[in-house]
Amino acid sequence: MNAVYKRDLKSYFNSMIGCLYIAFIVALVGIYFSFYNMKSGYPYFGDVLNSVAYIVFLALPMLTMRSFSEEIKSKTDQILYTSKVPVGKIVIGKYLSMVTVFTIPILILCFCPLIISAFGSHDFRTDYSCILAVFLIGCAYIAMGMFISSLTESPIIAAVITFAVLLVLQLMTGLTSFIPSSEIGSFIGCLIAVIVAGLIYYSLAKNGFMAAVLVVIAGIALTVVYIVKSSLFANLLPTFLNKIPLTQSLNNFSLKTFDVTAIIYYVSVGCMFIFLTVQSIQKKRYS
Repeated sequence: MNAVYKRDLKSYFNSMIGCLYIAFIVALVGIYFSFYNMKSGYPYFGDVLNSVAYIVFLALPMLTMRSFSEEIKSKTDQILYTSKVPVGKIVIGKYLSMVTVFTIPILILCFCPLIISAFGSHDFRTDYSCILAVFLIGCAYIAMGMFISSLTESPIIAAVITFAVLLVLQLMTGLTSFIPSSEIGSFIGCLIAVIVAGLIYYSLAKNGFMAAVLVVIAGIALTVVYIVKSSLFANLLPTFLNKIPLTQSLNNFSLKTFDVTAIIYYVSVGCMFIFLTVQSIQKKRYS
């Protein structure tokens, strides 16, 4: 794991991708920090992070697009697959290398509240809670991008898909206004979601029978619930989709509320996509 971590971390700086990402994030936040906190005298750095977070996250495909796609494209993935190192350690090594690059600008941003405090009273707990939330959301999105990268041999395609997914997540709240909130509309939407989940399972496990069984069981369960108590589906799908975006709860931290539930959600999403990446690589290893 250490060898994979060191090799990937070194490659980010040899190719200048890591330096460019760090410079971009520091410059972006620095501009907002200079204007809002320094020039305008606004004492809350958490609100600045909340304003630029979506740009920070949309730049993450720069880091994740090459994690596995480049290995698959250059055929060096075969070396990893045939090595004695467990797949889990390979995935974690690559993941930690990306998290390390992402951590560098986050650590630099930790000096901003200290600079603000030099000019007056300041709430460190709120600002550092926001920084922690941004860090954990970024780690979850890195895991998501790494999983997408493991599905294709083209870094460009991996970057485009990751960017599209993150963009949809950022715009999810607005997009849900176009989704029917009626009982039948939510029921049909849930059935479609079950079918999509079945297709994802099939793409990972290549077990069509098990995927079909799971889809049928879930579909029957949803149908029974709808027949027995259809009122449960009223506005269900829009409400559920509104809770998916990780940045939805970021406002809570800037409002001086340390949201433990959100922290658990961020970590859970990251762990889930790391697990899915391991399964994706395992499938390639034994295919």
